[in-house]
Amino acid sequence: MIGELDRDHAAAAPAEAPSKMPLPSDPRTIFLGGLFILGAFAALYVASAIILPVILAFILKLMLQPAMRLLERAHIPRALGALLIILLVVGGLAGIGTVLSGPAEAWAAKLPEGIPRLVEHLKFLRAPFDALQRILHQAEQVTAGPGPSGATVAMPSGFAGTLFGGMRAAIGGLFTTMLVLFFLLVSGDTFLRRGVEILPRFHDKRQAVDISQRIEHDISAYLVTITAMNAAVGIATAAAMHFSGLGDPVLWGAVAFLLNYVPVLGPLTGMAIIFLAGLLSFDSLWGALLPVVLYLAIHVIEGEVVTPLLLARRFTLNPVLVILALIFWFWMWGVPGAILSVPMLAITKIICDRIRPLMALGHFLEG
Repeated sequence: MIGELDRDHAAAAPAEAPSKMPLPSDPRTIFLGGLFILGAFAALYVASAIILPVILAFILKLMLQPAMRLLERAHIPRALGALLIILLVVGGLAGIGTVLSGPAEAWAAKLPEGIPRLVEHLKFLRAPFDALQRILHQAEQVTAGPGPSGATVAMPSGFAGTLFGGMRAAIGGLFTTMLVLFFLLVSGDTFLRRGVEILPRFHDKRQAVDISQRIEHDISAYLVTITAMNAAVGIATAAAMHFSGLGDPVLWGAVAFLLNYVPVLGPLTGMAIIFLAGLLSFDSLWGALLPVVLYLAIHVIEGEVVTPLLLARRFTLNPVLVILALIFWFWMWGVPGAILSVPMLAITKIICDRIRPLMALGHFLEG
Protein backbone atom coordinates (compact mmCIF):
# COMPACT_ATOMS: atom_id res chain seq x y z
CA MET A 1 0.00 0.00 0.00
CA ILE A 2 2.74 2.39 0.95
CA GLY A 3 4.63 1.47 -2.21
CA GLU A 4 1.57 2.19 -4.32
CA LEU A 5 1.14 5.60 -2.66
CA ASP A 6 4.79 6.36 -3.29
CA ARG A 7 4.39 5.40 -6.92
CA ASP A 8 1.24 7.53 -7.25
CA HIS A 9 3.00 10.51 -5.63
CA ALA A 10 5.99 10.12 -7.94
CA ALA A 11 3.70 9.98 -10.95
CA ALA A 12 1.78 13.07 -9.82
CA ALA A 13 4.94 15.12 -9.16
CA PRO A 14 5.96 17.15 -12.18
CA ALA A 15 9.13 16.08 -13.84
CA GLU A 16 12.04 18.45 -13.33
CA ALA A 17 12.55 20.44 -16.50
CA PRO A 18 16.05 20.31 -17.88
CA SER A 19 18.01 23.52 -17.65
CA LYS A 20 18.04 25.52 -20.87
CA MET A 21 21.57 26.78 -20.21
CA PRO A 22 23.41 24.08 -18.23
CA LEU A 23 26.60 25.00 -16.43
CA PRO A 24 29.50 22.56 -15.92
CA SER A 25 29.57 21.23 -12.36
CA ASP A 26 32.43 18.72 -12.55
CA PRO A 27 35.70 20.41 -11.42
CA ARG A 28 37.68 18.17 -13.77
CA THR A 29 35.66 19.41 -16.74
CA ILE A 30 36.25 23.04 -15.76
CA PHE A 31 39.95 22.45 -15.18
CA LEU A 32 40.49 20.58 -18.46
CA GLY A 33 38.45 23.16 -20.35
CA GLY A 34 40.59 25.98 -18.92
CA LEU A 35 43.79 24.15 -19.87
CA PHE A 36 42.47 23.57 -23.38
CA ILE A 37 41.62 27.26 -23.82
CA LEU A 38 45.03 28.36 -22.56
CA GLY A 39 46.74 25.88 -24.87
CA ALA A 40 44.66 27.04 -27.84
CA PHE A 41 45.51 30.70 -27.20
CA ALA A 42 49.20 29.84 -26.83
CA ALA A 43 49.11 28.00 -30.17
CA LEU A 44 47.33 30.95 -31.82
CA TYR A 45 50.02 33.30 -30.52
CA VAL A 46 53.02 31.16 -31.48
CA ALA A 47 51.69 30.13 -34.92
CA SER A 48 50.20 33.53 -35.80
CA ALA A 49 52.21 33.71 -39.04
CA ILE A 50 50.27 30.67 -40.32
CA ILE A 51 46.93 30.87 -38.50
CA LEU A 52 46.24 34.59 -39.03
CA PRO A 53 46.24 34.45 -42.87
CA VAL A 54 43.97 31.38 -42.76
CA ILE A 55 41.44 33.08 -40.44
CA LEU A 56 41.59 36.28 -42.49
CA ALA A 57 40.96 34.26 -45.66
CA PHE A 58 37.99 32.54 -43.99
CA ILE A 59 36.46 35.89 -42.97
CA LEU A 60 37.02 37.29 -46.46
CA LYS A 61 35.40 34.17 -47.91
CA LEU A 62 32.28 34.85 -45.84
CA MET A 63 32.25 38.43 -47.10
CA LEU A 64 32.77 37.50 -50.76
CA GLN A 65 30.43 34.50 -50.82
CA PRO A 66 27.44 36.52 -52.18
CA ALA A 67 29.57 37.70 -55.12
CA MET A 68 30.64 34.10 -55.72
CA ARG A 69 27.01 33.00 -55.86
CA LEU A 70 26.20 35.74 -58.37
CA LEU A 71 28.98 34.46 -60.62
CA GLU A 72 27.68 30.91 -60.25
CA ARG A 73 24.21 32.04 -61.34
CA ALA A 74 25.85 33.57 -64.40
CA HIS A 75 27.16 30.03 -65.19
CA ILE A 76 30.80 31.02 -64.62
CA PRO A 77 33.00 28.13 -63.39
CA ARG A 78 33.97 28.31 -59.74
CA ALA A 79 37.70 28.41 -60.44
CA LEU A 80 37.32 31.25 -62.93
CA GLY A 81 34.95 33.15 -60.63
CA ALA A 82 37.31 32.79 -57.67
CA LEU A 83 40.20 34.00 -59.82
CA LEU A 84 38.19 37.04 -60.94
CA ILE A 85 37.32 37.92 -57.34
CA ILE A 86 40.95 37.55 -56.21
CA LEU A 87 42.13 39.75 -59.07
CA LEU A 88 39.54 42.38 -58.18
CA VAL A 89 40.60 42.37 -54.52
CA VAL A 90 44.32 42.56 -55.29
CA GLY A 91 43.76 45.15 -58.02
CA GLY A 92 41.65 47.26 -55.67
CA LEU A 93 44.34 47.17 -52.99
CA ALA A 94 47.03 48.06 -55.52
CA GLY A 95 44.91 50.87 -56.93
CA ILE A 96 44.25 52.35 -53.50
CA GLY A 97 47.96 52.19 -52.69
CA THR A 98 48.88 53.88 -55.96
CA VAL A 99 46.32 56.68 -55.54
CA LEU A 100 47.32 57.36 -51.93
CA SER A 101 51.09 57.09 -52.36
CA GLY A 102 51.41 60.58 -53.87
CA PRO A 103 49.52 62.50 -51.13
CA ALA A 104 51.20 60.41 -48.42
CA GLU A 105 54.65 61.28 -49.78
CA ALA A 106 53.67 64.96 -49.95
CA TRP A 107 52.65 64.96 -46.28
CA ALA A 108 55.83 63.10 -45.34
CA ALA A 109 57.83 65.82 -47.13
CA LYS A 110 55.93 68.49 -45.16
CA LEU A 111 56.80 66.93 -41.82
CA PRO A 112 60.42 68.21 -41.43
CA GLU A 113 59.41 71.74 -42.40
CA GLY A 114 56.34 71.71 -40.17
CA ILE A 115 58.04 70.53 -36.98
CA PRO A 116 58.79 74.12 -35.78
CA ARG A 117 55.14 75.03 -36.34
CA LEU A 118 54.07 71.88 -34.53
CA VAL A 119 56.31 72.76 -31.58
CA GLU A 120 54.91 76.29 -31.54
CA HIS A 121 51.32 75.02 -31.41
CA LEU A 122 52.13 72.59 -28.60
CA LYS A 123 54.28 74.90 -26.52
CA PHE A 124 51.63 75.01 -23.78
CA LEU A 125 52.43 71.33 -23.11
CA ARG A 126 56.16 71.95 -22.73
CA ALA A 127 56.10 72.91 -19.04
CA PRO A 128 54.18 69.80 -17.84
CA PHE A 129 56.39 67.51 -19.92
CA ASP A 130 59.56 69.16 -18.63
CA ALA A 131 58.37 68.77 -15.04
CA LEU A 132 57.50 65.12 -15.65
CA GLN A 133 60.88 64.52 -17.25
CA ARG A 134 62.69 66.04 -14.27
CA ILE A 135 60.71 63.89 -11.84
CA LEU A 136 61.45 60.73 -13.80
CA HIS A 137 65.13 61.63 -14.05
CA GLN A 138 65.37 62.18 -10.29
CA ALA A 139 63.58 58.88 -9.65
CA GLU A 140 66.05 57.07 -11.91
CA GLN A 141 68.98 58.61 -10.05
CA VAL A 142 67.57 57.57 -6.69
CA THR A 143 66.87 53.98 -7.75
CA ALA A 144 70.01 53.45 -9.84
CA GLY A 145 72.47 55.05 -7.42
CA PRO A 146 75.88 56.43 -8.42
CA GLY A 147 77.19 55.14 -11.70
CA PRO A 148 80.04 55.78 -14.10
CA SER A 149 80.04 59.40 -15.24
CA GLY A 150 81.01 58.70 -18.81
CA ALA A 151 78.41 56.03 -19.48
CA THR A 152 76.64 56.32 -22.78
CA VAL A 153 73.48 54.66 -23.96
CA ALA A 154 73.60 52.94 -27.31
CA MET A 155 70.49 53.61 -29.34
CA PRO A 156 69.09 50.70 -31.28
CA SER A 157 69.93 50.75 -34.95
CA GLY A 158 68.70 48.90 -38.00
CA PHE A 159 65.40 50.71 -38.47
CA ALA A 160 65.55 50.22 -42.23
CA GLY A 161 66.09 46.48 -41.77
CA THR A 162 63.19 46.26 -39.34
CA LEU A 163 60.94 48.16 -41.73
CA PHE A 164 61.98 45.95 -44.65
CA GLY A 165 61.37 42.82 -42.59
CA GLY A 166 57.90 44.05 -41.62
CA MET A 167 57.02 44.81 -45.23
CA ARG A 168 58.27 41.40 -46.34
CA ALA A 169 56.18 39.69 -43.65
CA ALA A 170 53.10 41.71 -44.65
CA ILE A 171 53.53 40.84 -48.33
CA GLY A 172 54.05 37.16 -47.46
CA GLY A 173 50.95 37.16 -45.25
CA LEU A 174 48.91 38.82 -48.00
CA PHE A 175 50.05 36.23 -50.55
CA THR A 176 49.15 33.38 -48.17
CA THR A 177 45.76 34.94 -47.48
CA MET A 178 44.93 35.31 -51.17
CA LEU A 179 46.10 31.76 -51.91
CA VAL A 180 43.97 30.24 -49.14
CA LEU A 181 41.04 32.48 -50.10
CA PHE A 182 41.17 31.25 -53.69
CA PHE A 183 40.95 27.60 -52.69
CA LEU A 184 38.23 28.32 -50.12
CA LEU A 185 36.13 30.01 -52.80
CA VAL A 186 36.74 27.14 -55.22
CA SER A 187 35.92 24.44 -52.66
CA GLY A 188 32.54 26.01 -51.78
CA ASP A 189 30.60 23.77 -49.36
CA THR A 190 32.94 20.79 -49.64
CA PHE A 191 34.12 20.93 -46.03
CA LEU A 192 30.53 21.28 -44.78
CA ARG A 193 29.37 18.26 -46.80
CA ARG A 194 32.25 16.12 -45.55
CA GLY A 195 31.59 17.19 -41.98
CA VAL A 196 27.89 16.36 -42.27
CA GLU A 197 28.75 12.93 -43.69
CA ILE A 198 31.04 12.20 -40.73
CA LEU A 199 28.52 13.12 -38.02
CA PRO A 200 26.64 10.03 -36.79
CA ARG A 201 23.17 11.39 -35.87
CA PHE A 202 20.66 13.31 -37.95
CA HIS A 203 20.28 15.89 -35.18
CA ASP A 204 24.00 16.63 -35.28
CA LYS A 205 23.95 16.89 -39.08
CA ARG A 206 21.07 19.37 -39.00
CA GLN A 207 22.77 21.37 -36.25
CA ALA A 208 26.02 21.59 -38.22
CA VAL A 209 24.18 22.83 -41.33
CA ASP A 210 22.24 25.38 -39.25
CA ILE A 211 25.39 26.75 -37.61
CA SER A 212 27.23 26.97 -40.93
CA GLN A 213 24.35 28.74 -42.68
CA ARG A 214 23.81 31.16 -39.80
CA ILE A 215 27.51 32.06 -39.63
CA GLU A 216 27.68 32.61 -43.37
CA HIS A 217 24.49 34.67 -43.50
CA ASP A 218 25.04 36.84 -40.42
CA ILE A 219 28.79 37.44 -40.78
CA SER A 220 28.49 38.13 -44.50
CA ALA A 221 25.70 40.64 -43.88
CA TYR A 222 27.70 42.20 -41.05
CA LEU A 223 30.87 42.59 -43.12
CA VAL A 224 29.03 43.99 -46.13
CA THR A 225 27.11 46.44 -43.90
CA ILE A 226 30.27 47.53 -42.08
CA THR A 227 32.09 48.04 -45.39
CA ALA A 228 29.23 50.16 -46.72
CA MET A 229 29.17 52.23 -43.52
CA ASN A 230 32.93 52.68 -43.61
CA ALA A 231 32.70 53.84 -47.21
CA ALA A 232 30.06 56.38 -46.18
CA VAL A 233 32.30 57.53 -43.32
CA GLY A 234 35.22 57.86 -45.76
CA ILE A 235 33.17 59.94 -48.20
CA ALA A 236 31.83 62.17 -45.41
CA THR A 237 35.35 62.60 -43.98
CA ALA A 238 36.74 63.52 -47.39
CA ALA A 239 34.01 66.16 -47.81
CA ALA A 240 34.63 67.49 -44.28
CA MET A 241 38.38 67.76 -44.83
CA HIS A 242 37.79 69.59 -48.13
CA PHE A 243 35.36 71.95 -46.40
CA SER A 244 37.81 72.66 -43.56
CA GLY A 245 40.65 73.35 -46.03
CA LEU A 246 42.95 70.55 -44.86
CA GLY A 247 43.73 69.39 -48.39
CA ASP A 248 44.07 65.91 -49.95
CA PRO A 249 40.50 64.86 -49.08
CA VAL A 250 40.90 61.51 -50.87
CA LEU A 251 43.77 60.58 -48.56
CA TRP A 252 41.85 61.40 -45.39
CA GLY A 253 38.74 59.68 -46.66
CA ALA A 254 40.73 56.51 -47.32
CA VAL A 255 42.36 56.75 -43.88
CA ALA A 256 38.94 57.11 -42.23
CA PHE A 257 37.58 54.17 -44.27
CA LEU A 258 40.41 51.84 -43.25
CA LEU A 259 40.64 52.90 -39.60
CA ASN A 260 36.90 52.49 -39.07
CA TYR A 261 37.31 48.72 -39.35
CA VAL A 262 39.00 48.84 -35.92
CA PRO A 263 36.37 49.69 -33.28
CA VAL A 264 37.17 52.55 -30.89
CA LEU A 265 40.94 52.53 -31.44
CA GLY A 266 40.62 53.23 -35.16
CA PRO A 267 38.63 56.48 -34.82
CA LEU A 268 40.86 57.62 -31.96
CA THR A 269 43.93 57.05 -34.11
CA GLY A 270 42.27 58.92 -36.96
CA MET A 271 41.56 61.89 -34.67
CA ALA A 272 45.21 62.03 -33.62
CA ILE A 273 46.46 61.84 -37.23
CA ILE A 274 44.05 64.52 -38.48
CA PHE A 275 44.89 66.77 -35.53
CA LEU A 276 48.62 66.53 -36.29
CA ALA A 277 47.91 67.22 -39.97
CA GLY A 278 45.89 70.27 -38.95
CA LEU A 279 48.73 71.54 -36.78
CA LEU A 280 51.08 71.23 -39.76
CA SER A 281 48.67 73.01 -42.11
CA PHE A 282 47.07 75.86 -40.15
CA ASP A 283 48.63 78.78 -38.30
CA SER A 284 46.02 78.90 -35.52
CA LEU A 285 45.19 76.17 -33.04
CA TRP A 286 41.45 76.64 -33.63
CA GLY A 287 41.91 76.08 -37.34
CA ALA A 288 43.67 72.78 -36.58
CA LEU A 289 40.82 71.72 -34.29
CA LEU A 290 38.08 72.21 -36.91
CA PRO A 291 38.92 69.04 -38.95
CA VAL A 292 39.05 67.00 -35.76
CA VAL A 293 35.66 68.29 -34.61
CA LEU A 294 34.09 67.46 -37.97
CA TYR A 295 35.69 64.00 -37.96
CA LEU A 296 34.41 63.38 -34.42
CA ALA A 297 30.90 64.53 -35.38
CA ILE A 298 30.84 62.07 -38.29
CA HIS A 299 31.79 59.19 -36.00
CA VAL A 300 29.25 60.18 -33.35
CA ILE A 301 26.49 60.12 -35.96
CA GLU A 302 27.74 56.82 -37.36
CA GLY A 303 28.21 55.17 -33.96
CA GLU A 304 25.08 56.44 -32.20
CA VAL A 305 22.54 56.49 -35.04
CA VAL A 306 23.55 54.52 -38.15
CA THR A 307 25.25 51.48 -36.60
CA PRO A 308 22.51 50.71 -34.02
CA LEU A 309 19.86 51.19 -36.70
CA LEU A 310 21.46 48.71 -39.12
CA LEU A 311 23.06 46.14 -36.82
CA ALA A 312 21.16 46.15 -33.51
CA ARG A 313 18.67 43.49 -34.63
CA ARG A 314 21.35 41.23 -36.06
CA PHE A 315 24.17 41.55 -33.51
CA THR A 316 23.67 42.25 -29.83
CA LEU A 317 27.15 41.74 -28.40
CA ASN A 318 28.15 42.93 -24.97
CA PRO A 319 30.03 46.22 -25.57
CA VAL A 320 32.40 45.61 -22.66
CA LEU A 321 33.34 42.22 -24.08
CA VAL A 322 33.79 43.81 -27.52
CA ILE A 323 36.35 46.23 -26.06
CA LEU A 324 38.10 43.43 -24.16
CA ALA A 325 38.20 41.27 -27.30
CA LEU A 326 39.59 44.22 -29.25
CA ILE A 327 42.39 44.75 -26.71
CA PHE A 328 43.16 41.04 -26.43
CA TRP A 329 43.36 40.30 -30.15
CA PHE A 330 45.32 43.50 -30.76
CA TRP A 331 47.86 42.21 -28.24
CA MET A 332 47.84 38.78 -29.87
CA TRP A 333 47.98 39.70 -33.58
CA GLY A 334 48.30 43.48 -33.83
CA VAL A 335 46.09 45.50 -36.18
CA PRO A 336 44.77 42.43 -38.11
CA GLY A 337 43.68 40.93 -34.80
CA ALA A 338 41.85 44.14 -33.87
CA ILE A 339 40.04 44.09 -37.22
CA LEU A 340 39.05 40.43 -36.80
CA SER A 341 38.06 40.69 -33.13
CA VAL A 342 34.37 41.55 -33.65
CA PRO A 343 33.71 38.97 -36.43
CA MET A 344 35.39 36.24 -34.37
CA LEU A 345 33.37 37.23 -31.28
CA ALA A 346 30.17 37.16 -33.34
CA ILE A 347 31.04 33.73 -34.76
CA THR A 348 31.71 32.46 -31.22
CA LYS A 349 28.29 33.69 -30.09
CA ILE A 350 26.50 32.09 -33.06
CA ILE A 351 28.15 28.73 -32.29
CA CYS A 352 27.48 28.95 -28.55
CA ASP A 353 23.80 29.83 -29.06
CA ARG A 354 23.24 26.59 -30.99
CA ILE A 355 25.21 24.09 -28.89
CA ARG A 356 23.44 23.30 -25.64
CA PRO A 357 26.49 22.93 -23.33
CA LEU A 358 27.74 26.35 -24.56
CA MET A 359 24.44 28.25 -24.38
CA ALA A 360 25.39 29.88 -21.08
CA LEU A 361 28.51 31.38 -22.71
CA GLY A 362 26.42 32.61 -25.66
CA HIS A 363 23.99 34.26 -23.22
CA PHE A 364 26.93 35.88 -21.44
CA LEU A 365 28.22 37.33 -24.75
CA GLU A 366 24.84 38.87 -25.56
CA GLY A 367 24.39 42.62 -25.20
